[in-house]
Parts: sequence; C-alpha cells; structure tokens
Amino acid sequence: MKIVSINLNKISKEIISEIADYINRGKIIAYPTDTIYGLGCDALNRKAIKKIFRIKKRNEKKPLLMLANNFNIIKKYCLVNKQQIDYLKKIWPAPITVILKRKKNTIKDLAGADDSLAIRIPDNNFLKLLLKKLKRPITSTSLNISGEKNFNNPKNIEKYFIGLKPDIVIDAGNIFIPGKPSKIIDIRDIKNIKIIRK
Repeated sequence: MKIVSINLNKISKEIISEIADYINRGKIIAYPTDTIYGLGCDALNRKAIKKIFRIKKRNEKKPLLMLANNFNIIKKYCLVNKQQIDYLKKIWPAPITVILKRKKNTIKDLAGADDSLAIRIPDNNFLKLLLKKLKRPITSTSLNISGEKNFNNPKNIEKYFIGLKPDIVIDAGNIFIPGKPSKIIDIRDIKNIKIIRK
C-alpha cells in the first residue's frame, strides 16, 4: 500500500497523473471526498469493483455510488429528462448523492436490483481534477469495513485492513466538515422526490 500526502489547496498535475495511472491500471484508491474518506476505482472495471467489495467485506447486492464530473457522463449512463437535469444543475456540485435509473447495458456492477444508480458530481477540487483527467466516472464508497466507523483521517490505515488493502492512499489529513456521508435523494420520479438519507 502506497501512501501519498497531498495538500487539497495545492494539488500538482503530477500527483493527479499518478493517481489516474493507478485507476487506469485497475488499482484501488483510498481518497478524500467532499464528505468522508472514500474507497474507489474505475467505475467501468468489473474486476476492480469486485475487489472493493472484498476489501470492505461488503455484500455485493449493496450497490456502490458513482462520481462524475459533468452532465454528459450523467446522460451517458442514466435515464434523465430535462426536469431532472434542471434540478441537478441547481443542487450540484455538492455533497448530495442522487438516485437515478441507469440505462440498460451500462454500469451494471454498480446498480441496485431495480436498476437504480447512485451518482454525484462532487464539490471537491481534488476529485474534480482527477475526474477531468480520467474522463470517466469512478466508484465511491466509505473507507471502512462494512458496518464499521467511517474515516475522517487515514492515519494508521495500513493497520486497519487485514489481507486485501487499497493500492494507494491519498492522505489529505483530517476532514472535519461535514465529516459525514453525503445526503441521498431519489429523483427517479421528479414529481415525488424522496429523501433516503439526510
């Protein structure tokens, strides 16, 4: 497990390129999001996604969310109408995850049993730079063993995971605000928006 320390206010192109290279090679990254520390990989790499489930000891029936950096990605993988896009433009970028319906034959490994897809355009400079470099989405799930406490700081992370571990940890120090998972809303029916997690 490699650990790379970064300053979120001064992120070099070299660091972004290195992390993107890890993702391109199917590696697993632990990284700061706009809420808590996350665990992620290429959202189109089935083998990498399955490794995340094994690292977290997570039930594969529980879907992962996807991070994107623009609405073209949203439209590519999700069934969205103008009302939904207009709504999303008002709330994003922000630590708000939305549930949409995925298009058939896309992102199957991240989808729920009902073809739902959790997705977010993050409000985080590091992720914006990384997603722009990759030009495709990545997965995101909390950096922990399923059911255990979330990480606001990756200190001692190398001792936390036994056996399978992330390939690279991007250490940005403490994340104090907001320090909790993103809000989740279901907008598949834009006329009946449901709050799943506050």
